[in-house]
Amino acid sequence: MSLRKALAAALLLICSGCGSSYSTPSSPSNPGGGGGGTPVSIVSNASNLTATAFAPSPVSVQAGGSVTWTNNDNTAHTSTANNGAWNSGSIAPGRTFTMTFPSAGTFTYHCTIHPGMTGTVTVQ
Repeated sequence: MSLRKALAAALLLICSGCGSSYSTPSSPSNPGGGGGGTPVSIVSNASNLTATAFAPSPVSVQAGGSVTWTNNDNTAHTSTANNGAWNSGSIAPGRTFTMTFPSAGTFTYHCTIHPGMTGTVTVQ
């Protein structure tokens, strides 16, 4: 690789991390038991709710921290980033989904089965 191409690639990598308050979360896990992250409950009767279907919302974690959603309802739900960065798939009643957030940003999400259910994760 020429020096010019190497410098351009390095500059691109440096600039891609600057000036953005939104970053991509890491890969999800779905352990089915306790996930160990900051807890968020998918509350009972959540499909009939909107901004209160996920509790708490917004939820705040430190960079590198994780959030564990627990489905406390009697029907399946998802935790899906509005920008497509993650999708839990179907979370059955009593099951969990954990997502790690390595970088600061604000991440809005919803349930794909019940799109009126919305939430926000703030990573500091």
